[in-house]
Amino acid sequence: MSAHINAIGTAHPAHDIHDAFIAFATSLLPEGKSRLVFERMAARSGIAHRFSHMRPGNIAAGDVDAAGFYQRGAFPSTAARMVQYAHHARDLALAAVARLAFDPAAITHLIVASCTGFTAPGLDLHLAAALDLRADVSRTMISFMGCAAAIPALRVADSFVRANPDAQVLVVNVELCSLHLRETEDVETALSLMLFGDGAAAALVTAQPSGIEIGRFTALILPNSADLITWHIGDQGFVMHLSGQVPGRIAGALREQAEMFLRDAPALWAVHGGGRTVLDAVEIGFNLNPDALRHARATLLDHGNMSSATIMFTLARILASGETGRGMAMAFGPGMVAESFGFKRL
Repeated sequence: MSAHINAIGTAHPAHDIHDAFIAFATSLLPEGKSRLVFERMAARSGIAHRFSHMRPGNIAAGDVDAAGFYQRGAFPSTAARMVQYAHHARDLALAAVARLAFDPAAITHLIVASCTGFTAPGLDLHLAAALDLRADVSRTMISFMGCAAAIPALRVADSFVRANPDAQVLVVNVELCSLHLRETEDVETALSLMLFGDGAAAALVTAQPSGIEIGRFTALILPNSADLITWHIGDQGFVMHLSGQVPGRIAGALREQAEMFLRDAPALWAVHGGGRTVLDAVEIGFNLNPDALRHARATLLDHGNMSSATIMFTLARILASGETGRGMAMAFGPGMVAESFGFKRL
């Protein structure tokens, strides 16, 4: 018995914030080397658009967002950000779910992966109520696993379907990364913030043999890497640290473990676009052709890094492309952990 992703719906908020953020971050950085480095790296980022539920303000006039949620010198508390999360995460998730065709009464399991906010009752219960799912729907929340969280969510869905061929699993990923904007004069922090945008994806996973067959889940904890990607809850949002060593460690680990990951000579690749250098590292580590990560690079260009939702956008591109064949999906998260699974586009 195999599990299949039969369909994927995606959604992003209305407001493109990428250019506005670059202007905002540049205004904070001291003139000279830091600003020049930031501008050069922004131009080479491979990102053209990132989206948020907050409309950008007039940066030249000192605004950050149009509604004044972010006030220079007095950015909001984590509590205030979580109030925003509770409302907007639900709406964005529902927008993604609305792009799927399914019978709510037939859904046996609901899995929600979200790493950018917390609320109780959780998003699982809010979505179950809004979608009128049955009262005995089995709910699973996957939180704070970072950019790799989509793969553990699909691994859980896979186990449900393998245990019960009649299971119909709704998997939702929703991330509001723009809720964790910070004021900073540190160029490395500014470059990390430049990667992230908001997005949501919803997938229907069943035993029905259509779409993308999934299986062979693999996880690899990279040794001596716990401090390379960290994420802590601060007083003003969640504070992420991305070490400049991450791409090199990824390339080295994949080169050493290529045999473990590449059993099926995949033709299709769904890699989490954590940034251009992360995709470059996967390409180098596995010695891939420059075209191999085209779907991941297109997702990065159009949306930036949406944390756990990103790889689902790339899988949606593969579904829509009409390409068939065996593939490999891979994402990286705090730990540092590489999560992967094999798939076959039918």
